[in-house]
Amino acid sequence: MKYIEITVHTNTFGSELISDILWEYTDQGVAISDINDILELDRMKKGTWDYVDEELLSKKDTDVLVKGFVPVDEPDTIKEIEGRILALKDVITEPLGSLETVKREIDGDEWLTKWKENFKPIHIGKIVVCPEWIKYDKKDDEYVVKLDSNMAFGTGEHETTSMCVEMLAEFVKSDDIVIDVGCGSGILGIAASKLGAKKVIMTDIDECATSASMHNVKLNNVSNVEIYLKNLLDDDETVGDVVVANIMAEVLVGFSKDIIKNVKDNGTVILSGILLSKEDLVLSAYILAGFSHVKTVKKGEWCCMVFSK
Repeated sequence: MKYIEITVHTNTFGSELISDILWEYTDQGVAISDINDILELDRMKKGTWDYVDEELLSKKDTDVLVKGFVPVDEPDTIKEIEGRILALKDVITEPLGSLETVKREIDGDEWLTKWKENFKPIHIGKIVVCPEWIKYDKKDDEYVVKLDSNMAFGTGEHETTSMCVEMLAEFVKSDDIVIDVGCGSGILGIAASKLGAKKVIMTDIDECATSASMHNVKLNNVSNVEIYLKNLLDDDETVGDVVVANIMAEVLVGFSKDIIKNVKDNGTVILSGILLSKEDLVLSAYILAGFSHVKTVKKGEWCCMVFSK
């Protein structure tokens, strides 16, 4: 089958936003090429790479490429994607790179096979995020979250997601009600269920996200999950012991005054999707809203913040 490969030139910050858009329109995968991922791994491994060019490691703020794949007979879809990407300039204040889009026709069958071969289980503490087509034999102390990548918004690879999973493992208790705000693929809500939450409520304002979450909930055979297409901030009745949101910092700041009504007394709020440069902004907003800061964890350019009510 023939596909149009859409390549968008952006930066590290913009790559997540661009990939989220592309995932809404393709079931053939999204690829991100970011030198900063290699630089961060090199820093963490303290220079143990064997085959990385020194010139490459010296580069910073390099162009990041995000690629998506759309069937060649869907030109209207391609136009819609390009429109959504350009519209980001009107709502995002952070630099997003050039957002130049390049298109070329490719034969996708062989590429899709290679792409699936590159997916491996992702270990995040006790949680193992596993593509649904891979058979994985879990250890006794592990919880497996299966995801159909064809419908994924988040797979656990990104630092913002992995930090949320780690904090859920630390703070979720067996009698807790957990609310996943902006559920995307459902990975966080499903992880909370696997970690022993009594009940999980997922919400999102994007129908593609709630559909993806429903699909993955069924795939994982978890029965204590409810999924709603709605804005939680308009809901005064849904209240949780733990509320988790992996959304960009500006949106989290906007949530700060309203989301407190959805958190039980002594409850916990886990926030991620926060660039390090926005850490103080989010901290100030939630302290002002009446929350107490519990801890902040950091990975790469991102941080995850935990508050209590």
